Amino acid sequence: MEEKCCCCSGKHKDREETEIKDLMNRLKRIEGQVRGVEGMLESGAYCTDILMQVSAITSALNSFNKVLLANHVKTCVADNIRQGNDDVIDELVTTLQKLMK
Repeated sequence: MEEKCCCCSGKHKDREETEIKDLMNRLKRIEGQVRGVEGMLESGAYCTDILMQVSAITSALNSFNKVLLANHVKTCVADNIRQGNDDVIDELVTTLQKLMK
């Protein structure tokens, strides 16, 4: 029996290789930024310098979410609506509400 992640819907999405590469590159840059902040903290960097780097990470994560959301609407949502599955609209609204907290 396959284990399900506690935070996943259990649905699956086949992505184009270019989409995967773009999203992975974004995540790797974010990972590098987080490691940089860890180093800043360990070396005693000034608070505002760390805060500015964390702000840059937040912006990068928001940008990642925008790209992923746009891809989701153009593919998953549009395909489901074309197939007559309007439940995907409620799912999208719920997702947007969670993202806008």
